[in-house]
Amino acid sequence: MGFSLTAAQADAVLSALKQDYRVYAPKRFPKQGRYSDTDVVKYAEVDRFADIVWDVKSDYPAKEVITPIQQAIFYFTEDEYRASKAKEKPILLLARPCDINAQQIQAKIYAGNGGYDDLYYKRVRDLVKFAVMECNGGDDTCFCVSMGSNKTDDYALALKFSPDGVQVQITDDAFARYFEGMPQTGYTPAFVEENQLKVTVPDLEDKAVRLALKSHPMWKEFNSRCVSCGACTVACSTCTCFTTRDVIYGDNPEVGERRRVTASCQIAGFDQMAGQKEFRSTAGDRMRYKVLHKFHDYKARFGDRHMCVGCGRCTHRCPELISISATVNKVSAAVEELKASMPTSKGGQPL
Repeated sequence: MGFSLTAAQADAVLSALKQDYRVYAPKRFPKQGRYSDTDVVKYAEVDRFADIVWDVKSDYPAKEVITPIQQAIFYFTEDEYRASKAKEKPILLLARPCDINAQQIQAKIYAGNGGYDDLYYKRVRDLVKFAVMECNGGDDTCFCVSMGSNKTDDYALALKFSPDGVQVQITDDAFARYFEGMPQTGYTPAFVEENQLKVTVPDLEDKAVRLALKSHPMWKEFNSRCVSCGACTVACSTCTCFTTRDVIYGDNPEVGERRRVTASCQIAGFDQMAGQKEFRSTAGDRMRYKVLHKFHDYKARFGDRHMCVGCGRCTHRCPELISISATVNKVSAAVEELKASMPTSKGGQPL
């Protein structure tokens, strides 16, 4: 079932949807960007069709709706504590295919991993239905096709925006009533088939190659380039690391709240243990950990896909212009170099 709406008709549908849903989409925040007089595009509730930024990629991912940068997990006094409450109103989340695929990855980590369901994730995720925003191929940092995240069937609505309005496909009949009386069309969403940027994912199945790669000199380049700010992981669609922090109310140290706050494996001290021991004490070590986690460890753990969805936001947000795609291609070249230098068995595999 498809519809073609003008901007005014889209506003009418959005107004009706907001009676039953919190509607989140990329939204522009003027003069709140990284540099003076620049804007930032991030996810927020939208009230009008004109609020929705559809023609450029958001600076920050859709995951912030489900796992906010910071959230209260419980409140405490001298005598008791009380778990925080979640809003119960359902969410309609407008997102590109890569961001929807990213949520499937996050679900593997938060829901059921190790036999444990994360309450604070699930109580929000269970409220969410997706509306996929048709993508024009992204920008010159996107490589979703290389990562297989350019398509999805996990959506209740599909949307194709234009300056004059929006075309809609409904796949969840629960949304049909919001479009009653609107002009119908035969719209079917199209997905990106090719990016300007292409990435070769390294073959890291062989343990000997992985061990040799860990000490490859390419990682030392990041000791002088990476400033360990963590901007890449905050902008990442799939990163899940967090810490907890107590916030005290006023002068009474026994009254306050505990918050879950986004953290980053790229910041010095993230892995510090008792006795001040750090496992990854240099920027190069931390970059190696992040890249191999995205392009080997996650898939080795869950078996279905790599953790990166190729959205390119980490490249876009890096103040030192470090490109994840260039880094991964360099890793692939290093892997082939290592394979060529290793003695092989009769089957052609490194010994």
